[in-house]
Amino acid sequence: MLDYEAPVVAGLVARSRELAPSHEYIEVLKAAHSIISNEIRAVYALEENTPASRTLIRGYGSCSQRLALLESVARSLSVSTRVRILLIDRSFWYARFPRLGFVLPNRILLAWPEFNIDGWHPVSELFGPIGCRGGSPFVNQGSETLFEAVGRCAVNWDGRSSSDPYDLSRFVRADYGYFTDRDQAFQQLGQTLCAPSRLIADPVLRRIEA
Repeated sequence: MLDYEAPVVAGLVARSRELAPSHEYIEVLKAAHSIISNEIRAVYALEENTPASRTLIRGYGSCSQRLALLESVARSLSVSTRVRILLIDRSFWYARFPRLGFVLPNRILLAWPEFNIDGWHPVSELFGPIGCRGGSPFVNQGSETLFEAVGRCAVNWDGRSSSDPYDLSRFVRADYGYFTDRDQAFQQLGQTLCAPSRLIADPVLRRIEA
């Protein structure tokens, strides 16, 4: 999935370097996050085995697919990445899909990336500590998706503090730990739906903007 050597991904990396104020990894990744957020339309999708280059070419993707694209940029920069697999309750998406909640799977696997820049950092703490940019808690509504929320460090799956307004740990039903990459994770754990169900559901759901 992280086909970071693909020419289109290399093009994204080059653009990110041009936009970044310096060539430090963090700054280039910030620029890449901004480009992806602005240019890759957010949709709801269930098919995880989508190469990052395809997401970039077609111009739309789920939060997970857009995060995979950010991971691909990191790997192109020789920054190691890994994913933590969380099982998220479907109620997390009720606010975004109030009329479609009943068709969502009961539990959804989420690949939450981490980046090794002077130690491992989850994507929501890549650009600073949780809450570093202020603002209201992430509520999974409107134009802000998970992908945008990580840009302002507003997603905390661990519940380290009961007073943390960004704590989303109440939606986590299981933690399957760390995997070297998404391919390894989904080969071992499977995807949220079996292949025939994804074949039917994914083309319909990805027409819905997240």
